[in-house]
Parts: sequence; C-alpha cells; structure tokens
Amino acid sequence: MAQRCVLVIEDDSAIRNGIVDALEFHKYKTCQARDGLEGLDMAVRIECDLILLDLLLPVKGGLEILKEVRATRPTLPVIILTARGEESDRVAGLSLGADDYVVKPFSVKELMARVEAVLRRSPERPVDVAQIAIPGGKVDLQRCEVRFRDGERAALSERECEILRYIAANPGRVIARDEIISRVWRLNPRGIETRAIDMHIARLRAKLRDDPDQPRLLTTVRGKGYMFAMPDGEQ
Repeated sequence: MAQRCVLVIEDDSAIRNGIVDALEFHKYKTCQARDGLEGLDMAVRIECDLILLDLLLPVKGGLEILKEVRATRPTLPVIILTARGEESDRVAGLSLGADDYVVKPFSVKELMARVEAVLRRSPERPVDVAQIAIPGGKVDLQRCEVRFRDGERAALSERECEILRYIAANPGRVIARDEIISRVWRLNPRGIETRAIDMHIARLRAKLRDDPDQPRLLTTVRGKGYMFAMPDGEQ
C-alpha cells in the first residue's frame, strides 16, 4: 500500500511539530502549513489523503478553508482541531462537512486512532488509468491518442488527456468543474472561468465520437458537472 500523506494546517509550531512527529513515527508522509492562506493554497493544490485542520488560524480561518475544500475536493477527509469549550466551532465544522474532530489537548494515541478511523472509512483514491475502451476503439492515455478500429486516429492535447484520465478514473461519480481545476490543473478555481472545462469536454466528445446532443461516454449532470459512463456491453 502506498504511504499515506497528511496535510497539517496549524499555526502553533509546538503543536504542529508534535503532530508531524507522531504521524511520521507511524509511517505517514506529511506536509505543513503555518497559516490559513498557506493552508488553503496547499489544501487545493497538493496531493494528500487527509487534512488535519486547526480552526483558529491567522490570515484565513479554518472554517473558510474547510468550506473551500468541500467545494473543490468533496471526498478529501478533514479532521478539525479545536480547543476545549469551542463547541460552536465543532458544530460549525461538522456542519460544513468535517469528518471528525479532536479537542486540544489530545494524546498521540487518540489522534492516531481518529486519523486511522477516518482513512478507513474514506473512499479509496482512484487508480491511474492507462487505456480506456470506447465503442469502436480505445484511448491510449500514455500516448494521448484515440485509436478507432476503422483506422482513424485523433491526438489529444495534454489538457484533454488530463481531464479524461481523471474523469475515467472516477467512473459513475459526478466530477464538478471546480474539482477538475483544483485536482487536475492544480489551480485555485476562484477567478477561473469554468467555461474552459466545457470547451475541453466538447473537443473530447468530438474526438471520441461521442454525440454532443446525446453523449454516452462523457455525460453532463446539469448544474453539477461531468461523469464518465461507459455504455454497457460496448467495447
């Protein structure tokens, strides 16, 4: 099993270093952020399996970060760190989609138990996809090329290949445009026109011979995003 990575967003250096030491002792990889602005940037940009998020942070608060993470990376597990007596903050965090919370001061044993429990019940990260079978042919994602059995070929741009790989690695799950921008392109979706995603999807459909009026591979879920839905029985 690949080593899991935990992003720790905590401004108190003593607490942050203690958490990082505990995680690394238990064979986790770690990344660290010292304030809310750095934490938000890392939360939407880097590849990690879990976020440990302090709520009282300088520059940008933990609840604001949590809200952004839930909008852009809906399946990423988050455990919030709160001080004793901050029940309203815990309730707010759980309402925004936090998976669990740990009250300071906490023991290493309790922290690790909660980390392991949250990771156990979280969905597995999608595996990489090298080839996709489509009606009449296949897509070679390593070469960024569509090959049809009638001999026709179509080259995919790097962006098109990245989008198709990510959506196909999550079959049956609706992928929001903002999720593609943050998880695939590693950009903060705020301020980026999501029509760019629609244009890439339109070009992909043309290259895959997927009818734009009634798409069967890259389907549109109105108001939510796109989904890879391979027709049953077609290879």
